[in-house]
Amino acid sequence: MHWNHIDVLESRSSARVGKVQRLTYIYSDYHDDGVNILLDANENAYGPGLVLTKDGELKIPQANGTADGQNPAKALCVDFLGLNRYPDPHQVELKKLLCSLRNTHTHTPKTLSPENLLVGVGSDEAIDAILRCFCVPGRDKILTCPPTYGMYAVSAQVNDLQIVKVPLDTENAFALRPQAVNEALSSDPSIKVVYICSPGNPTANLISKSAIQEVLEHPTWNGIVVLDEAYIDFAPEGSSLAEWVTEWPNLVVMQTLSKAFGLAGIRLGTAFASPEVARLLNNLKAPYNVSSPTSALARAALQQESLEVMKSNRAKILAQRERMLEELPKIPGIGRFLGGAESNFLLVEILDKPWNQGGKPCNEAALAVYEALAETRGVVVRFRGKEPGCLGCLRITVGTEHEVDKFLAEARNVIQYLYDRKQIVINGENEEQVKEKAANDIVA
Repeated sequence: MHWNHIDVLESRSSARVGKVQRLTYIYSDYHDDGVNILLDANENAYGPGLVLTKDGELKIPQANGTADGQNPAKALCVDFLGLNRYPDPHQVELKKLLCSLRNTHTHTPKTLSPENLLVGVGSDEAIDAILRCFCVPGRDKILTCPPTYGMYAVSAQVNDLQIVKVPLDTENAFALRPQAVNEALSSDPSIKVVYICSPGNPTANLISKSAIQEVLEHPTWNGIVVLDEAYIDFAPEGSSLAEWVTEWPNLVVMQTLSKAFGLAGIRLGTAFASPEVARLLNNLKAPYNVSSPTSALARAALQQESLEVMKSNRAKILAQRERMLEELPKIPGIGRFLGGAESNFLLVEILDKPWNQGGKPCNEAALAVYEALAETRGVVVRFRGKEPGCLGCLRITVGTEHEVDKFLAEARNVIQYLYDRKQIVINGENEEQVKEKAANDIVA
């Protein structure tokens, strides 16, 4: 194509596309090369929640059976000879297993069924589908509660929607402010969707059920409340409100197999909703959005034997989380933990000098530690200092025992090295501010 033609095409592209925040993933710079310690994307470092052989081959667990009478074990295999056929567009068997997982009857006597579900390509498909379903581009708005997951804003920009922000309570462990949210909804009828992340990212705290209910009970607003529970399986048992969609038709609860289940690579996300809302979302999706291999692996992960593997891996992560909570504060230069500890990551302050010398949270210090860990020690975390209430903060994924060993040692060494050589520039020049923004803009 002639270059002038490309210029014309670019000029005709939607103006909003040029404004969309660039999706920057640290993986473009730091890869899983067998040496780097990746504590940046909140992945499950202990691996997939699947029954695997010592060689990493899938050992088909004893299946619960299928409605169509197929051989259960065969139904869980990836059918390589069948890959010339399109996958099941409805994924009923997968949905039954997901419902069985979440039908705890902790919050309601009612029962989830496949009619309550959308399954898609990670939670991101659900985030986007909800906006396309309930919002008019160029007219409507969404409400978010920062600091929060960046994809809500990215999807809003892609769909030409404005964003109203009601920050979490930074003085109260990043609690939701339901009265402030409801005031915003009352004053602006163009807000059609509210996104609430629980446990929060990067805050790692559960949002209270009563606060969510207060928003759901708004007397005049008729929009959708979306509860993002990507990290819910690291929270105490019974924390998920997925089954609550049977009580609240204006509630959608998103989940994923990427975190506790250790299956980020298969890209499988879910949205629990009332049958009416779920039907709308399913009408919007591409016909064959979940591939046959993804469906087979997801169904294998939801068998009882695999669930035991997931629970075992989760227990190891929770043990290492407790260890980090105990050991990190012993390092001079580490400040407070902010938010909560109901996820597989922690949010912690980095100080401009040791705490016993009056150190204070500092973005320059956090950025220097973040860069030194990644570039000289092969330990990658996330800088989050530009988020509301997160001054001087790093978000650190909980890794394996070996990874936590290395992180704790290298964090101590790097911080001491920077202090000794006074290489933390306080109130730095614009270059430092540019670096901070670039590090903070990474979405995930």
